[in-house]
Amino acid sequence: MTIKKYANRRLYNTGTSTYVTLDDLAVMVKKGEDFSVLDAKSGDDITHTVLTQIIFEQESKTGNTLLPVSFLRQLISIYGDQLQMVVPSYLEHSMSALTEQQEQVREQITKSFGDNPVARNIQLPIQLVEDQVRRNTEMFQKAMQMFSPFALAHSAKTEEAPKKTDSSKDIDELKDQLKSLQDKINSIDS
Repeated sequence: MTIKKYANRRLYNTGTSTYVTLDDLAVMVKKGEDFSVLDAKSGDDITHTVLTQIIFEQESKTGNTLLPVSFLRQLISIYGDQLQMVVPSYLEHSMSALTEQQEQVREQITKSFGDNPVARNIQLPIQLVEDQVRRNTEMFQKAMQMFSPFALAHSAKTEEAPKKTDSSKDIDELKDQLKSLQDKINSIDS
């Protein structure tokens, strides 16, 4: 499906012959509909730019940030680096793995709790996904350190620091909570 973006910032869906908004495109992405966005005047493919704009709009509307500041900083620091070529495929693979794992969690919850309406409202599925995201983030950070000798040196200096910041204490608390959740999950599987 082709979406044309005009100079007046309007988006036109050539498949349905209607004007659409960024919210409409976000819904299409969530439904799994594939589309490309072309600049109406030049014909250039601007899909990447428009999808990035959708992310920005979603974050500013909801107030909930999907991409932590530390991740954004790491991502920006990679631009112009040799690692820049590896990151897109790594992120794509990580997101595919996360999606698969999310589906596995849903299946496991359904298997464990069946159609119990109370069980559907519990926060466990969200916590399971958050746990997996944290693990994927840790893997990503370790992978980044493998490719950057400066990051390894910085990591070693950071580990030597005796004083913990408030954020590192929070992270430690979250890790403890995640471990507790993982133990509960493991007991459900048994």
